[in-house]
Amino acid sequence: MRIAVHAFEGISMFHLSTPLITFGEVDRLGLAPDWTVRIWSAEGGPVRGADGVTIDTADGSAAREADLLVFPSWPTDLPDADVDLVEEIRAAHARSAMIAGLCLGAFPVAASGILDGRTVTTHWASEVELAQRYPRVAVRAEGLYVDHGDVLTSAGTASALDACLHIVRTRIGSTAATALARYLVIAPHRDGDQAQYIDRPVPAAGDGPIGEVTTWALANLDAPLTVESLAERAGMSPRNFARRFQESAGVSPARWVLRRRLDESRRLLENTAWSIDRISRECGFASTVTFRQNFVRQYSTTPTSYRHRFTEPS
Repeated sequence: MRIAVHAFEGISMFHLSTPLITFGEVDRLGLAPDWTVRIWSAEGGPVRGADGVTIDTADGSAAREADLLVFPSWPTDLPDADVDLVEEIRAAHARSAMIAGLCLGAFPVAASGILDGRTVTTHWASEVELAQRYPRVAVRAEGLYVDHGDVLTSAGTASALDACLHIVRTRIGSTAATALARYLVIAPHRDGDQAQYIDRPVPAAGDGPIGEVTTWALANLDAPLTVESLAERAGMSPRNFARRFQESAGVSPARWVLRRRLDESRRLLENTAWSIDRISRECGFASTVTFRQNFVRQYSTTPTSYRHRFTEPS
């Protein structure tokens, strides 16, 4: 996995460090073989970051050889991407490299045209500018990241960590991604369509009735976790519970339960030899057919194919 991270004069070290740390730790922790990360710039020489740090960069050959091309940011005055850079993005995409535009890095990616007709996200403060400048893309700035498989964009600052961790998860599995998240001391999984900013995170156990209910639900995913049953356990009316939960989690109770069931199903697919039917039951799906339909809708692959991808052949 060859990864090329773009740097430019005046880049924030925080934005640059996000993909460097996330993908670099994959190699340092031995989670996957041969993951290499290189910093490159259009000029190919040293660039000076916004914090006064001088960064040695490779030339365009790093981008031309990359399996993943990352734009971790873009100058805050949002200049147009020059023709050579746009062509670099198009060429990488044409040879099946994945392209990631993190935060304002969505701007040069959108300029290349590879997102025309598709959904894109960026920092919420630049949503209008991106939509006006590139009317052929559909800007959905409320999400943390949007992954089309070949092209990914993310919202601002910390959302880039979620996006990079998501890339690790899709390439080498949720077990490796969880181990990486634990080492980096960040949340192991925030879905791409979670809100960019939430007034209050999901409460931990002991932080009130909703926190207690979510902790209980995670330990009982095979139970019938309806809004009514969860509200009853929380001592609230279903309407009040749903409203309070939405405020805390940024998603409805039903959506949250489905995501957690799918998360658990991936863990079981990676780490057990259980049948698909058993995994479906253990994760609380009404039937194996329902499980498969939801899994394919979420991950664009079947449970069986996912297991083959993320387990070692016997």
